[in-house]
Amino acid sequence: MNSWQDELKVDPIPNLMSSGNEAITYFTLRDLLEGRVESIEILWELPEVKKILKKQKSDGSWKYTSVGKIPHVDYTQYQTYLILSELVEKYGFNRKHKSIQNAAEYLFQFQTKEGDFRGIYSNQYSPTYSPAIMELLIKAGYVNDPHILMGFKWLLSIRQEDGGWALPFRTVGKNLGDAYKTFEVIKPDKSKPFSHVVTGMVLRAFAAHPQYRKSHEAKKAGALLISRFFMNDKYPDRKSKDFWERVTFPFLYTNIISALDSLYYLGFNKNNPEIIMALEFLRQKQNEAGDFDLKITRGSDKDLNYWISIAICRLFKRYLTPSAE
Repeated sequence: MNSWQDELKVDPIPNLMSSGNEAITYFTLRDLLEGRVESIEILWELPEVKKILKKQKSDGSWKYTSVGKIPHVDYTQYQTYLILSELVEKYGFNRKHKSIQNAAEYLFQFQTKEGDFRGIYSNQYSPTYSPAIMELLIKAGYVNDPHILMGFKWLLSIRQEDGGWALPFRTVGKNLGDAYKTFEVIKPDKSKPFSHVVTGMVLRAFAAHPQYRKSHEAKKAGALLISRFFMNDKYPDRKSKDFWERVTFPFLYTNIISALDSLYYLGFNKNNPEIIMALEFLRQKQNEAGDFDLKITRGSDKDLNYWISIAICRLFKRYLTPSAE
């Protein structure tokens, strides 16, 4: 019986195991080889992790240090989200650790009474970063926290009529500059089509939640996302179809890897021809070393190619293991 590795050009395991990165080795053993590993907490003691934790502020945030800030954008909230994603996705942090508790409390203060997390798009709705923050907190153990449940209620209330999601200010012809300068919240025109970039980010929160991933709304939106594989988006942000193959890890904007990751948990499987087509696309991108030749769009981690390889290998294992459905 063939293994999922046989579906790739090259067995990626030797390359991953030679990375010299303890976290890469840990997840390769745990997720790809189903080997016995120590508690995830062993990763919390790595020097690079302690360096990250040392920079956390007393209020639970991390300071944004880059230049060129746009007025009215909450960069500290954005940076805290980015660091949270590193800790959760690369080192398996959860709410047992005080740093995650503090970061969660910091982020929760930006949730409005409506349920969205406000500030990264100034005072505008953000059906991109709101679910992205929710996804990480769910993975960290805040599955049934009232803040998370309120966030899902808001996401369901702000869907487009077709069942997907879009940035509200884009549906009424506003650009980012207009949105940042307008204090009044711009309501969506729900008759306009969904954005696959936005919908893909929303679905990451649904996919992470053991109940909401089973919802009719999530499955309908998943079908919409599949229908846009390798196509241009309907709106200007990351419009080109080329963005489907521009990747990073942890996931940020929608690409073919992040989309396939969510769709698996929403119940889509290898019987879907678009899923098989997307996996074949990734297979063709594998090089002789075992890595994948995709455009990495952000991140300074020298081992990003290994993280992206792990993310792709997880997809092949989930979708193509004989017992998987």
